[in-house]
Amino acid sequence: MKHYLVMQLARFGDLIQSKRLVATLMRRDTAVVHLCVDNSLKSLAEIVYPEAVVHAVAAHGTGVKPAEIVRTLLLGNLPAFAELRQIEFSEVFNLNFSPLNFRLAALFDPEIVHGYKWRNGQDLVDTWPSMAMRWSRNRRIGLNLVDFWAGYCRDMIPAAQVNPEATPKGGGIGVVLAGRESRRSLPPEVLARITATLAARDHAPQVVLLGGQSERATGRAMMRELPPRVQAVTRNLAGQTDWTGLVEVVGSLDMVITPDTGTMHLAAHLGTPVLAFFLSSAWCFETGPYGMGHTVYQAQAPCLPCLETVPCEYGVKCLSCFDDPGFPRFLTTGKAEHCPDGLTAFHSGFDDLGMDFTPFAGTDSERKTRQAFRKFLADYLGQKWQAGGQEPFSGAERIFQARDWMGEAEANGYRFTAD
Repeated sequence: MKHYLVMQLARFGDLIQSKRLVATLMRRDTAVVHLCVDNSLKSLAEIVYPEAVVHAVAAHGTGVKPAEIVRTLLLGNLPAFAELRQIEFSEVFNLNFSPLNFRLAALFDPEIVHGYKWRNGQDLVDTWPSMAMRWSRNRRIGLNLVDFWAGYCRDMIPAAQVNPEATPKGGGIGVVLAGRESRRSLPPEVLARITATLAARDHAPQVVLLGGQSERATGRAMMRELPPRVQAVTRNLAGQTDWTGLVEVVGSLDMVITPDTGTMHLAAHLGTPVLAFFLSSAWCFETGPYGMGHTVYQAQAPCLPCLETVPCEYGVKCLSCFDDPGFPRFLTTGKAEHCPDGLTAFHSGFDDLGMDFTPFAGTDSERKTRQAFRKFLADYLGQKWQAGGQEPFSGAERIFQARDWMGEAEANGYRFTAD
């Protein structure tokens, strides 16, 4: 047996977005795939990846006083570290740039670690994530995170095999009330208007509101904005579901209305159609729903995608397209001529590299540059490129630099001298 370890110590959505990488490893002969996740996500990881061996550590220090974080995240994790160290892994995929991830990497021979590793007292970053740090300076041409993590394996499975094609399940509409980043979410009154429009359009038998306990009040505020006929079929489940319950609910729905959230990625994993609203720091080409059958409404402004940690100087003007009086009409008809200014609507799909989105309304001004960038990445990863966009990518030398190819050559046994 060959044992592979994926260390994914980030949040809910990141765990789901590791799926193409995990599925690639599981497809290998005699493979046993191990996942190392935060304690809070252990039960979800076991649901999403039932064939994997799940190891849990304290990764985030939730509820821990700052003075106790080192003790909790290091000393408290020693038994888990010892367990991992006893396993003879063929490869380790360390997916997160964090102090804890680097310390975990120190448990293993750096020659088998991909991503973020530790060698002779130094924290090191591999070529592939180094390239991502460079291309992320222009996030408008970004690669979907699912495909980025899968890119650690040149034998990654076809993108279309990751998630099932999305189809309605008969259970009505789910509404995710908010994401972890506040500016990515729609105000209750705007979300209520959109929900009422879609419930009427699709004759939804029920509407369920989804979120954590902290969103329960938001759910009540939204319900007050709904017309009586929609209120009558709406349940506020915020804070009322564990991971098993959330999976059961999301997997039963006709559609999930959501900002960029972990629940959105869970819906895509389960093959439930997603209708997503992306604004502020959320950019669908980086973290859009993965699979066929999803729709994304992406706000467009010169300042997007922004940094959520930086105050907005423009009064969150990217929200205005969703609050536009004509937006409900566009949701109903889907006609390009009804699309509000400052918005592009996309259908999900695939190209030879992975997840892509095709506009059906509005303008995608970066499409030509993005196609050239995607061909460049496909060539680097050894993937055949038969899609459109055969022009050379003008920024290639900024993303793949001399030290990268020299480092890869040396890793494969070549040596360079002054001659």
